[in-house]
Amino acid sequence: MTRWRLTVRAARPVAITLAAALVAATAPRTTHAQAARPADVARYRAVANKLIDGALADTTGFIRLAELVDTHGNRLSGSASLEQAIDWLEAKLKADGFENVHTEPVMVPHWVRGAESAELVEPRRTPLRMLGLGGSVGTPAGGITAPVVVVSSFDELTKRAAEVKGKIVLFDVPFTNYGATVQYRALGPSAAAKAGAVAMLLRSVGPFSIASPHTGGLRYDTTVAKIPAAAITVEDAGMLHRLQARGLPVTVKLVMSAQMLADAPSRNVVADFTGREKPDEIVVVGGHIDSWDVGQGAMDDGGGVVASWEVLRLMKRLGIRPTRPTRSSA
Repeated sequence: MTRWRLTVRAARPVAITLAAALVAATAPRTTHAQAARPADVARYRAVANKLIDGALADTTGFIRLAELVDTHGNRLSGSASLEQAIDWLEAKLKADGFENVHTEPVMVPHWVRGAESAELVEPRRTPLRMLGLGGSVGTPAGGITAPVVVVSSFDELTKRAAEVKGKIVLFDVPFTNYGATVQYRALGPSAAAKAGAVAMLLRSVGPFSIASPHTGGLRYDTTVAKIPAAAITVEDAGMLHRLQARGLPVTVKLVMSAQMLADAPSRNVVADFTGREKPDEIVVVGGHIDSWDVGQGAMDDGGGVVASWEVLRLMKRLGIRPTRPTRSSA
């Protein structure tokens, strides 16, 4: 069986996602090395436009996204709210009359944030706005209080490694693009630990801030110690960097009760819209229904889940039956 997967992110326009899924489900099969042929694009332009126009004129997706996030809120993997949202989605897909609606068992990571805080202790006392990074270990019960070394790159960390032992490393890395800057969130904790740091702080990964820290996952290197890791705001990272540049002592107290529990049972939700032929070539359009715990998960990735659902629903409503079966997966 061949599966073509089109992963949907919430920030992509729903109408374009629908059209892309339609072409994948209907056009002749190509390899990864082959570009779409102009003739194929022209052949399906009218039906793609029909689907795009239908999406732009239909607010059902927005209404359902609001229902998902208003009713169930955040959906951290391993949480009861995630499982309730999965039940809701499965029931809705069945009510829409799709085929082969079912769930598939899967084990998911189960990280618990717990209570957390950060405080600037020296040269003055003030709270720092923070969020622990997903998957981080916690601090000892009394927290970690240590001097801070602020660096702006992995190269600078390497050059100043002799200063780092027993201290907290803050990566104050200016945002360039997500792919490049997010490496400090993923790899920063272990890079700091290799140099002897006892904890890592990170300037939140994003192009701007309104005093809003960002969470997100990290990846520990199993060959070095796991140290607590948290993001602070762009504004607070800049302040700590300026204090260091003036030669002032910078000390922070970090408290995190985060813990990683055993993997928890969860489910994928699957629904199909049968194609006219080629039953073994399935086009899968997917989003992830789980979310971080500090918001409602509308953008990451409730919108992607609903867009995937809308692919099937609008094809069905508009009477567009693709060549290949199309599958929505969350």
